[in-house]
Amino acid sequence: MKSLPRAALLSIVMTTSFVITANAQEWTRFRGPNGTGISTTKGAPVTWEESSFAWRVPIAGASHSQPVGWGDRLFLLTALANGNERAIICVRKSDGKELWQKSYPLPMARLGNKNTGYANTSPVVDAERVVACFVSNDHFWVRAYDHAGKELWSRDLGTFVAQHGHGASPMIYDGKVIVTNDQDGESSVVALDLKTGAVRWKSPRAAGRNPNIATAYGTPMTHQRPDGSMELLLTSQSHGVSSLDLLTGALNWDSPVFDKRMVASPVVAGDLAIGSCGSGAGTGNFLSAIKLGGKGDVGKTHVAYTLRRATPYVPTPLYYEGRLYLLSDAGFASAIEAATGKEIWSERLPRAEFFSSPVLIDGKIYCASTKGEMIVLATGDTFKELGRSPLGEGTHSTPCVDGGRIYVKTFTHLVCIAGK
Repeated sequence: MKSLPRAALLSIVMTTSFVITANAQEWTRFRGPNGTGISTTKGAPVTWEESSFAWRVPIAGASHSQPVGWGDRLFLLTALANGNERAIICVRKSDGKELWQKSYPLPMARLGNKNTGYANTSPVVDAERVVACFVSNDHFWVRAYDHAGKELWSRDLGTFVAQHGHGASPMIYDGKVIVTNDQDGESSVVALDLKTGAVRWKSPRAAGRNPNIATAYGTPMTHQRPDGSMELLLTSQSHGVSSLDLLTGALNWDSPVFDKRMVASPVVAGDLAIGSCGSGAGTGNFLSAIKLGGKGDVGKTHVAYTLRRATPYVPTPLYYEGRLYLLSDAGFASAIEAATGKEIWSERLPRAEFFSSPVLIDGKIYCASTKGEMIVLATGDTFKELGRSPLGEGTHSTPCVDGGRIYVKTFTHLVCIAGK
């Protein structure tokens, strides 16, 4: 066989490296690109058997942390020593082998709900570093590492008090780490310098000032305003859906229309921002669509519609091709006309309950259940269940998607599901 010219070989190597790197950059934060939950990857399977897992490895401790990935590595959090110790773990994508682990003693009071945990959040990763939050009653540590596990900086944001622990994941934007510190105590959103951990800005939040206001758990996302400026969208009971200026942290607008805890993260659906609230009992849950824009309190002027049937408390919705897809904790799946709130279809998924948020892969909706199944639904105007496949055990974690593979942190393992 005739050998390739050196230039051609180099071109192939560089092209292959680019493809691998591009895929690896897809799921770098909670719910993937800008928190949308949407992956453009091809080749992920729709159905499978446990025997066809690419790999399945045990993860010490307990966590509901969604893995994030870059290059050949995945990163996730776990809680050890019955919640008295917190750790970040790095594993190799190809086989799940642990590459490094960093752990810290962080005693915390017993949580008020058996479905929550001490490691609920996801790290965030870029080409050079991975950043994670380690939270106890006495400390709110934000720590940055290089991909080999060397600690680059740390920042303690102070004490943290909340009935169900900490749940909002950090995100990276424009050289800043955005950390949501909504709690029962003094609350804020903080932007830290990505390279040094220095505070770039701090925006006070209303939670903590009113004993009737509940801690929020949503992870923010960014949105470009009509004037070209960037805003940070957040959800909390105090503010409903709210917007902060990404350069300064100043409040642009808020919509204090919710009267219960907010766990789901915000979603942009066309010219609307979507938020939902609820309770563990599942009573009184509702979703509101808020018109983007405005200034100050827009709660009485910018609510486009409110839905009260089969709406999610914990899972975050998906927006795709003009439709809003909802997955309720109790197992109802619905498609909504996003612009109007009109129901297109709504079906009860038998033997299914959810804390994980759905993700969209190649135009299909993947729903990981607490019962240990991945249910795949078709998008569009007609309900169709495309398949149910085992995960080995239940999960409260949202799937991570990368390069045709699906990674799921189940209760005690990390599972890799790959196409043929």
